[in-house]
Amino acid sequence: MLPFKEELIKENYYLREFADSVSRDELVWHRDREDRVITLVEGNNWKLQLDNQLPIMLEQGKKYFIPKESWHRIIKGNTNLKIIVEKRG
Repeated sequence: MLPFKEELIKENYYLREFADSVSRDELVWHRDREDRVITLVEGNNWKLQLDNQLPIMLEQGKKYFIPKESWHRIIKGNTNLKIIVEKRG
């Protein structure tokens, strides 16, 4: 079971929602099969961490590239989180 709800909004674009009640233990390091670009829609103090890098604070409207097969994780903030996930390839 995934720690988020996801809705297809157009081809290759998904609205992904994490509740503020999600456990930090559910937000695990993982890899994806395709490149992804994520854009913060709503959320405070959530971070993205790529392998061998320090976490970066997600900023509303900014795009973040995650290369396929790279280890990464989301670090919990203090509100609900909504992001747009564009899956490439």
